[in-house]
Amino acid sequence: MADPKGFMTTERQTPARRPVDVRIQDWREVYEPQSFEDLQKQAGRCMDCGIPFCHSGCPLGNLIPEWNDLIWRGDKTEAINRLHATNNFPEFTGRLCPAPCETACVVAINRDAVTIKQVELRTIEEAFDAGDVKPLAPDRISGKTIAVIGSGPAGLAAAQQLTRAGHTVAVYERADKIGGLLRYGIPEFKMEKHILDRRLAQMEKEGTRFRAGVDVGVELTGADLRKKYDAIVLAVGATKWRDLPIPGREFKGVYQAMEFLPWGNKQALGEIEVSPINVAGKHVVILGGGDTGADCLGTSIRQGAASITQLEIMPRPSDERPGSQPWPTYPMIYRVSSAHEENDNRMFSVSTEEFLGDADGNLRAIRIVETKFENGKFEPVPGTAKEIPADFVFLAMGFTGPEQSDLISQLEVKLDDRGSIARNADFETSEEGIFVAGDAGRGQSLIVWAIAEGRSAAAAVDRYLTGETQLPSPIEPTTRQLMV
Repeated sequence: MADPKGFMTTERQTPARRPVDVRIQDWREVYEPQSFEDLQKQAGRCMDCGIPFCHSGCPLGNLIPEWNDLIWRGDKTEAINRLHATNNFPEFTGRLCPAPCETACVVAINRDAVTIKQVELRTIEEAFDAGDVKPLAPDRISGKTIAVIGSGPAGLAAAQQLTRAGHTVAVYERADKIGGLLRYGIPEFKMEKHILDRRLAQMEKEGTRFRAGVDVGVELTGADLRKKYDAIVLAVGATKWRDLPIPGREFKGVYQAMEFLPWGNKQALGEIEVSPINVAGKHVVILGGGDTGADCLGTSIRQGAASITQLEIMPRPSDERPGSQPWPTYPMIYRVSSAHEENDNRMFSVSTEEFLGDADGNLRAIRIVETKFENGKFEPVPGTAKEIPADFVFLAMGFTGPEQSDLISQLEVKLDDRGSIARNADFETSEEGIFVAGDAGRGQSLIVWAIAEGRSAAAAVDRYLTGETQLPSPIEPTTRQLMV
């Protein structure tokens, strides 16, 4: 155990965010530095529980009490070794994961949880600063070749594990640069892209090959892949966005979130001066109250929107953990992201009925109505309809599964009843030698699940190619995900 009385004598403390009026003038990450001494005190709050329920909240199986204790003792080298033992990319999860481990923390039963996420993030950043994150090239080359399609967290995790196992791995990405949603969906103020690039540089030195700008299924067919590679990992994500087919959907100014956010990232990185979807001086409405909606909010703020309203059909969550969601489950409570701290104009229990346009086909407003949940569905409340000015509307309502692309048709893999790629207990699809990892098989989920699935799929591929594996497999597909 770290500090035996730490959880009683030390209050929870996370790094301060930069002042709002300062940070909205740039695209850099929002947090101020935290001294290592303060971090050690936070790590010392860990109780080293007999049953560490934080593990139940983390699909990666992170050795949380171990590296908390090591950081408290100042052993940074061994701490990063224990962290990397279960997580390929703690610099991603430390920034982007909502930390279900913390809601499962035993201290959180009656006190504030240990700052697990911040200890994780600082551990990897200290390691990078000290030069302790080195390429881990394999001792031998197996002669087996693997194509990983998609370069999000699941694809990258699978690729790194398989490369380290000695296989020759090529990662294909249809976008101009590697990273998937990590590069094009996550705004710069949540994760600066040099964080991604330094990890990709490590992977290249280990031997992973990256093929960006290749639309697999068009430029390289499924038949080509089968001839060229011994195994294929589909990590194409669940990028089929949920639409809102209501009157006025055709008006100019209504966009999907993922039509907007990539341009914002290019603008933040100086790759373009002005985004083609530029909300400066305009009235913005965001439909959807999740993380993607908050990303649209922060991006719109930095572009200089005149007003921003975020709508959510669900009621406002409570401030405290609901009785129906007891510890150690992840509760649906009212949360304030850094973007909401900058501009919080959320409206709950409302539904959009119509997009309203002008004579030139441009969006000018939306009509909304209050809703209540009755008889298993949301019903409009009579007499509550009103208009909200809107030059732009961004749909951030989630995703329904992988795109039904030419590649999926060419490979002839079966889909399940939700439209995801069906797989068995070994992450293998209906076609031998073709595996699936991440949201493409699981459905839209968290980054920790994507990395865990990538690691598990890598172990299955290694076993398929060699008959055995030493790679860890932290999870298995749930029963509803298995092919029958």
